[in-house]
Amino acid sequence: MLSKIKKMTKNRKLNIAIMGTNIAPTPPGPKTIYAPLWIAHDLAIGLKKRGHSVTLFAASDSKTPLKIVSAGLPCFKNNKEWQRAQERLSAYEKRIMQGEHQYTWAIKWKEVLRENYELLLASKLYQMAQQGKFDIIQFHSPLRVLHSAPLVKTPIFFTLHDPLRHPFDSGAVKAICDSIPYKNVRFVSISNAQRKLSPNLPYAGTCYNGININKFKFKKEKEDYFLFAGRIIPQKGLHIAVEIAREMGLKLKIAGPVGKEQKSYFKNKIEPHLSSKIEYLGTLTPSQMVPLYQKAKGFLMPILWSESFGLVMAEAMACGTPVIGFNKGSVAEVVKHCKTGFVVKTKREMKQAIERIGQIKPEDCRAWVEQNFTIDKMVTSYEKLYLKYVS
Repeated sequence: MLSKIKKMTKNRKLNIAIMGTNIAPTPPGPKTIYAPLWIAHDLAIGLKKRGHSVTLFAASDSKTPLKIVSAGLPCFKNNKEWQRAQERLSAYEKRIMQGEHQYTWAIKWKEVLRENYELLLASKLYQMAQQGKFDIIQFHSPLRVLHSAPLVKTPIFFTLHDPLRHPFDSGAVKAICDSIPYKNVRFVSISNAQRKLSPNLPYAGTCYNGININKFKFKKEKEDYFLFAGRIIPQKGLHIAVEIAREMGLKLKIAGPVGKEQKSYFKNKIEPHLSSKIEYLGTLTPSQMVPLYQKAKGFLMPILWSESFGLVMAEAMACGTPVIGFNKGSVAEVVKHCKTGFVVKTKREMKQAIERIGQIKPEDCRAWVEQNFTIDKMVTSYEKLYLKYVS
C-alpha cells in the first residue's frame, strides 16, 4: 500500500486550497503565538515544493511566496472600517461591564464581527471550489466554515488544532456532519489523544504538527536552569512549575505572553514569586527562544488540560533539551518516556523526574524530533491523506 501511495504521489499533482484565517497575516508576526497559521503556511509551502498547485486564502497583507486569494481584505486589524466597528463595541463593552448579561452580549458581537470577516474569505474559497478549481480543500478553523461544506463536492479536510471541548464533546459537530449530504467532510487530528473527547467524528487520520528543525539547532552542552514557554494561562500550569522551582531551589526561566484576561492570574500566582532564580522574560520571538531552548537543562510542561499537540515540546527536544510533562493530552505521544524526557502524573513525580534529567541524552531528543515532528514528515502525512481521498 505504501509503495502504491508513493507512486501516486510521484505522478499525481493536486490543486489544493488552504485557508487558516484572515484575522492575522499568514504567517503571523514573530511575536504572535498562533500555531494554526504557522502550520497552514508551512504545509502550503511544503506541498508547493512537491509540485502541487497551492492557493493560500489569507489576508492581502500576508508576506509569503505563495499564490494568495484575499477577497481584497487585509488582516482584521488593518481594515479601518471593521476596526472602527470593533472599537465601538469595545467602548460599549467597557460602559456596561457592570451588567453581566449586556456585557456578554457585547463580547458575543465582537466575536460575530470577527467570524463574519473570516467568512467573507471562506465564501470566496467556496465560490472558486464550485467552479471546480480544486481537488482538495484544507481548512484550519472548522467551526466557522463547516456549515457551507454541502455547497461543494470537493473533499474538505478540517484540521482540529484545539482541545475537543464544547461544542465537540457535546455531539453538536457530529450532528452537523451527519446532515451533510455529500459526505465530503473529514477531520484531521494533530494527535491521537485529541480524539478522546469526540471519537465519533469522521476522521481521515492524524497528522502530527511539524517544525523547521533547521531553525532549532542542536546543542549538547546545557546550563543550570529549567524552562517554561507558552501562553501564561492557568491551564498551562505555570504556577506548578513555579512551586516546584521554589521548593527545589531551581533556576526557572519563563517566556510567554500574558493576555489581558490573565493579568490577575499572573499578578497573584506568578509575579509574587519572581526572583533572581525565577525570571519572567516576556514574549520572545522564535529566534530569541532558540538559545533558551538550547541551553536549558530541561523543559517543564505541567499542563492541566488536554493539550492537542504542544509545539514547544518538539522545539525543545529539537535543541537537545528533554521534556518533563504531565500525562495529559498529547504529551505521551510527543515525548518518548525515559528516552527524550519523562511523562509523569503528579507534582511529586515531576520532582523525581527533575532529579533524573541527567539520564536523558540530548542526541536522543534531537533524533526523535527528526524522525517524527519535522515539516517534511507533516507534509507527507497530509499528502497521503489527500491522495487517498482523491483516488
